[in-house]
Amino acid sequence: MPMALDPNAQDLLFREARTTSAFTGEDVSDEQIQEIYDLVKFGPTAFNQTPLRVVLVRSDEARARLLPHMSDGNREKTGAAPLVAILAADNEFHEELPELLPHFPQAKDLFFAERPVREHSAGMNAALQAAYFIVGVRAAGLAAGPMSGFDHEAVQREFLDDDHTPLMIVNIGRPAGDAAFPRSPRLAYDTVVTTV
Repeated sequence: MPMALDPNAQDLLFREARTTSAFTGEDVSDEQIQEIYDLVKFGPTAFNQTPLRVVLVRSDEARARLLPHMSDGNREKTGAAPLVAILAADNEFHEELPELLPHFPQAKDLFFAERPVREHSAGMNAALQAAYFIVGVRAAGLAAGPMSGFDHEAVQREFLDDDHTPLMIVNIGRPAGDAAFPRSPRLAYDTVVTTV
C-alpha cells in the first residue's frame, strides 16, 4: 500500500531534508514561525501537556548574549543564521493542564504535583515537540540546524528561568548551496524493528 503522503512531500520532510549549517541571507519572518507553530501544535504529547517553549533570538543584542555560550564549532554558524530558536521544556507545564485537558483537569495535581515527575515528563514531551518543530520548519520550505553543543546552564541563566530547561538550539533559514555534509548511513529496518 502506498504512503498517503505525496512522494515530493516525503522528500521535503525526510529523504531530501538535511541538517543545515550555512544559510542564505533571506530573512525568516514572524509569520513563517507562526505558520510553523500553527501546524506542529497538533502533534501529540502525553496528557496534551505541550511543554515546549520557544525563544526566538532575533536582535543583534540577543545574539551577542547567546554566542559566547555556544560550543566553538557552533558559534560561527549561529552568528550567521537568519534566525535562531532556543527550544526549552517548561517544567511548570502542569499549570496549563486544566485548559489543555478540560475533560480531565485533575491530572494537574493527580499526576504532576511533584517537580521531578514534571521535569522528566516535560523533557520527554518537549523533545517530542522539538522534533515536530524541525519537521514543521522543513514543511515551510526552510532548513533547520539543531544543536546541543552549548552551555545549557548559561543559556538557561541568560534567556530562561529556573522553571525552563533548554533542550536544543536550532538555526533556521533557507539553506545555502552546499550547506550540508554528505548523508550518513542509517540503520536497516530489521536492526531497529522487532516483531514479537
